[in-house]
Amino acid sequence: MTIHRVPVREPTRIRAVAFRTVRYVGHTMGMPITLALRGRHTDDDKAQAAWAQVMRQLHEVDEMFSTYRPNSFVSRLNSGDITLVDCPPEVAEVLALGETARQESGGAFDTTLPGPDGQPILDPSGVVKGWAVEKAAATLKALPDTDFCFAAGGDMTCHTVDVANPPWRIGIEDPTGPSRVLAVVPLSTGGIATSGTTHRGQHLLDPRTGRAPAGIASVTVVAPSLIWADIDATAAYAEARSAPSWLRTRPGRSELIVWADGSTTTVRPHQ
Repeated sequence: MTIHRVPVREPTRIRAVAFRTVRYVGHTMGMPITLALRGRHTDDDKAQAAWAQVMRQLHEVDEMFSTYRPNSFVSRLNSGDITLVDCPPEVAEVLALGETARQESGGAFDTTLPGPDGQPILDPSGVVKGWAVEKAAATLKALPDTDFCFAAGGDMTCHTVDVANPPWRIGIEDPTGPSRVLAVVPLSTGGIATSGTTHRGQHLLDPRTGRAPAGIASVTVVAPSLIWADIDATAAYAEARSAPSWLRTRPGRSELIVWADGSTTTVRPHQ
């Protein structure tokens, strides 16, 4: 994947070239959900049914995994009211992904984080968003001859049916000025995710220390899968100054790191 830097000043956007694009907007999991469709099915009954289905799926994920809902399976698991065997199989699937990510990141990513009182708490949110969007995207892939760009909270998975179709053009925000686009990524099929504190404040901690990483503003990762783009962006943010060297060990990714002083580092795609 090639990252093109552009000297423009405009909001982050998804733009299709030479194709009629229809956009849908919803809200669940505490974040905006957006879908752009182009091709055969954009605003017909099949497209609208697919949009309704993916929103139902994301609502179900929120009810299952939300750390803000006291009756969610994750909240009850965290409190000790139930065990993993009492949960739907999706919970074990997400936690297994989190454990793989913990091992591959050397602990820079973890679904268990230090709580306010120092006690560990279960928070698989770093896996859930990408996993949920990828799962729901299967419904969109079933739309014949239809490209899509499907996003949750700014992280997105894109799919282009024909390689001759133009790629989706994804703007990467400048974390020092979110109204500006720092770079544009052309993406046909794959995932792109950004970890940073611009919109939610300092909520990202290094699970190994319980402290906020220093010197880093945001990490954007492009990968074949949104699940791993999201996980790797979170782990790299925790790595802070070690992020470039760790990201170079991750095959099939490209990355843009923005440091706290506004400087940037690009890690090129590698196999």
